[in-house]
Amino acid sequence: MHIVVCVKQVPDTKVIKINPKTNTLDRRGVPSIMNPYDAHAVQEAVRLKREYGGKVSVLSMGPPQADAVIKKSIEIGADEGYLISDRAFAGADTLATSYALTKALEKISSASPIDMIFCGKHAIDGDTGQVGPGIASRLDIPPVTNITSITKVTKDYVELQRKLQDGYAHIRTILPCLITIEKEINEIEYAPFPNMLKAVSYQPVVWNVDQLGEVDRKQLGLKGSPTVVGKMFAPPKQEGGHRLEGSPQEQVDQLLHVLQEKRHLFHKKGGAAV
Repeated sequence: MHIVVCVKQVPDTKVIKINPKTNTLDRRGVPSIMNPYDAHAVQEAVRLKREYGGKVSVLSMGPPQADAVIKKSIEIGADEGYLISDRAFAGADTLATSYALTKALEKISSASPIDMIFCGKHAIDGDTGQVGPGIASRLDIPPVTNITSITKVTKDYVELQRKLQDGYAHIRTILPCLITIEKEINEIEYAPFPNMLKAVSYQPVVWNVDQLGEVDRKQLGLKGSPTVVGKMFAPPKQEGGHRLEGSPQEQVDQLLHVLQEKRHLFHKKGGAAV
């Protein structure tokens, strides 16, 4: 079994700021970390490798310093890592990113066929959750998103638990497939000392755009990115609640007054107010 996990280096959102002039993320002086959802994806791939055998590879796109997230993946237990790094990838939105990663995945698969591709549910800097399904669409394989448990893997299919808005769904999908991982699927384990030693000296395979084979450069980077950010802003702080005071009757009167003011928030569905 060969699992490839797509990982991303992101700015630590605990200290990130927004540039008020450009309405973009101000990354100056902000430390970079591995996208937390991706770390859980790597951990789950390593768990499956222990249970079923096989190999775990990781793939990232970014500048040369993005090799740090590959080293972190090796520390967790991945076997090998690939980094695609080229100025042609700069400024890529989710569409262009999924295209570039797909070309790299095709090259990896030509040497070692891929059974499953893991991605984090979303990246904490963009929060779109679009890259994973975009890769699946380009590879024409089923995408299964928001996975909280992988219960069974065979040579033909995998059984999973998927998180829904109001519960969970237990599903089976054929292989190969692409899976996006929720944080609750596992806990990140402490890395064994041999893994830490391996990660320190590990050098990933690095490919530039010319090494990916036949690539349509119009679909890469800024040129291949139709997304335009019109405005970015921090959401307003939520207002505190209003406390009803006075006698019970006075509190009832105040509540009725509030409900009357907010009546536009209510609508009828099937004859009942919702």
